[in-house]
Amino acid sequence: MADYLGNTDGRNLHIGIVVAQFNDLITQKLLAGAQAALQRSGVSAADITTWWVPGAFELPRAAKQMGASANVDGIIALGAVIRGETSHYDYVCSETARGLAQVSLEGPVPVMFGVLTTDTLEQAINRAGGKGGNKGADCAAAVLEMIHLPH
Repeated sequence: MADYLGNTDGRNLHIGIVVAQFNDLITQKLLAGAQAALQRSGVSAADITTWWVPGAFELPRAAKQMGASANVDGIIALGAVIRGETSHYDYVCSETARGLAQVSLEGPVPVMFGVLTTDTLEQAINRAGGKGGNKGADCAAAVLEMIHLPH
């Protein structure tokens, strides 16, 4: 029996981050958390590529394009979808999650799901550097672990 645990050594790795512009009050904090965590793990700032897209729904396509470029070892997708008064929230959350899962399973590199799906702005703030931690930073550690798992 063999156990494998990926490590978080980011030296010599190239990481892509796709970020939704919608709710940028939140997504900028997620991005800052991811970038800081990657750099603490040894990823050079010059080896972090960030692509901005209009909203969460566009994240899967951007992640697919970034992964196909062969310029990154892993991808972090960051967004924030906050429930409103219409069913739009349900569609965006569902399709974004499905799309990113598909890209991660079928693509050449791991893709981390850093899209907050919350009922309120306060909940999103708490998960973007508030008392709930920073989901961007969590995804940074996770993408490094996934990269280091055996192929």
